[in-house]
Amino acid sequence: MKAEGFWEKTVHHVTEALERALVAEGLASRRGLLQSLDPRAKVLTVLLLMVSVALLHSLPLLVAFAFLPLVLSLLSRISPVFFLKRVGLFIPLFTGLIALPALFTTPGRPLFSLWEGLAITEQGLRAASTLVLRSWDTLSLAVLLVLTTRWDHLLRALRVLMVPRAFVLVLQMTHRYIYIFLRSINAMFLARKSRTVGPRPAGENRRFLASSMATLLARSHHMSQEVYLAMQSRGFRGDVMTMEDFVLRRRDALWAGLAGFLAVAAIIADRLLT
Repeated sequence: MKAEGFWEKTVHHVTEALERALVAEGLASRRGLLQSLDPRAKVLTVLLLMVSVALLHSLPLLVAFAFLPLVLSLLSRISPVFFLKRVGLFIPLFTGLIALPALFTTPGRPLFSLWEGLAITEQGLRAASTLVLRSWDTLSLAVLLVLTTRWDHLLRALRVLMVPRAFVLVLQMTHRYIYIFLRSINAMFLARKSRTVGPRPAGENRRFLASSMATLLARSHHMSQEVYLAMQSRGFRGDVMTMEDFVLRRRDALWAGLAGFLAVAAIIADRLLT
């Protein structure tokens, strides 16, 4: 759908966000390598790999680690292009902006002089590259974990691993409310667009946006009670429940051993290289 005006763009982006949420649920149900593993084993091993990445200082090792999530995404039947789009959206926006000042403020041997007194140093380039690569590696592993694990299974795995109940409950409610609000916003804008003929004045659009924000705020307060009562009527008592029982199999132990060996070997190699 080609976005043309204000309403078309808004409806298009909200619908796109809903479609992405549905696609993510579909990916977690595929028959792939990571989807077949126990969620507890996946969470533990991904955390272990993240810790090992945080301890690495060698740039070649960090670059090598960047290929691991790509290989795992292929084995989990996730398109590498789709996966890279998910990861690459955040790195330039957040980590890139944070790492940019390190290029100029870190003292060291100048490599490129951009202005008088302003130069990119070798140590600054190394520090910025290390930060970006660490962020890329850890974010890739986190995105891969979310894409290959159903949301309720992931939350239950966190509770089994003694993550505080309040933290898991906030994650659960945030996920539910984001999806509900996206559907509400999509319905409001579609209803508005269906009643509108031709372009409307900018002032009228601003008034509609302000009234929509107020309506969503009031609806969120009212909906919080309804959602909580609905969850209680379905047996919710503060913990995440699923229809399936978690069972550790031989492949989970094999995967945990392989991930542990990889993490330890990377740390030892890093100490030898640096």
